[in-house]
Amino acid sequence: MKETPIYQLEIKVRDYECDLQGIVNNANYQHYYEHTRHEFLLENNISFDALHREGIDFVVARVEMSFKTPLKSRDRFLSVLTDVRREGIRYRFSQKIYRLPDMKLCNMANTDCVVVINGVLSSSCEAVDRLMASLQK
Repeated sequence: MKETPIYQLEIKVRDYECDLQGIVNNANYQHYYEHTRHEFLLENNISFDALHREGIDFVVARVEMSFKTPLKSRDRFLSVLTDVRREGIRYRFSQKIYRLPDMKLCNMANTDCVVVINGVLSSSCEAVDRLMASLQK
């Protein structure tokens, strides 16, 4: 891993996440990344669930993934958040997955999220903007 991660989470592949080829189904990578983003926010005192109860929702607008090396059942891996930044009204999360213990790069993704407040597209979320400002220091 060349970059210094903003956040990382160790996860283990479960049998049911694999397809007939014995490798993790592509859709599960999005689940891993989403779980990592939610845990990152929680660790920084921002509850995805609490935001939702306040009418504030982060909605995925675009996902771009590159598959490098497949994960298999019971593999352990690091789901790493490498960057988060604003691009207009979008929040872009750059993430990678590294297999353990050899740190082989398995997947890279950029996920663009937008904020919807009470059903209306919004330009930002104050809590996340404060967190992003603290990361820049």
